[in-house]
Amino acid sequence: MPSLDSSVLTFLEDLKSNNNRNWFIKNKSIFDEINLKIKAFASNLSNELDKHDKIESYKVFRIYRDVRFSRNKTPYKTNFGISFKRRKPDLRGGYYFHLEPKKTFIAAGFWNPNKDDITRVRNEFLNDSSEFRKIINSKSIKSIWGNISGEKLKSAPRGFSKNEINIDLINMKQYIFIKEYRDENLFSDNLHTQLSQSFKTIRPFFDYMSDVLTTDLNGVSIIE
Repeated sequence: MPSLDSSVLTFLEDLKSNNNRNWFIKNKSIFDEINLKIKAFASNLSNELDKHDKIESYKVFRIYRDVRFSRNKTPYKTNFGISFKRRKPDLRGGYYFHLEPKKTFIAAGFWNPNKDDITRVRNEFLNDSSEFRKIINSKSIKSIWGNISGEKLKSAPRGFSKNEINIDLINMKQYIFIKEYRDENLFSDNLHTQLSQSFKTIRPFFDYMSDVLTTDLNGVSIIE
């Protein structure tokens, strides 16, 4: 099964030191080889995830940066990113793999929930967060992923009091778990399996969130 090797990180390190179009054009053939490895890795990781989840699609992000509205005009990303979407409408959330020298990580959760979804989750926490807290603080999740993270509002969202008992959860704009990886741990033959098993441990969190986001406050399904 295709996996990663040190040439991927070497290319990214060289690109970081030479982030310009002339260098990239001269090394385009190397990039093409690396990109094929990343795509093969993504396909095989998706297949591993399908053994315990239902993946709707996956995406290997382009290495070209959109610099139109950025002060940073370097043309290329110095990482590879792969996202995996779970099958909608009944399964919510997604997985992510970020490959970057000394900054590789995997993540799972909700990066940019829409307004309706975030409001539904906040109202659920307004009623009761005990089950959610039990899940995110479980030994199986914390031993692999640590604490839940994500951007938070500086004050209570509109319609909620800052004195709500669950305001720490209600203020969250994202619900994300992150696990970092050392470079030397990326080149094992069973990396796909290792990553998939880590993602599998997050399932109770996804099951809870999917149940909330596919029902109303009375627990009635909103899926047609």
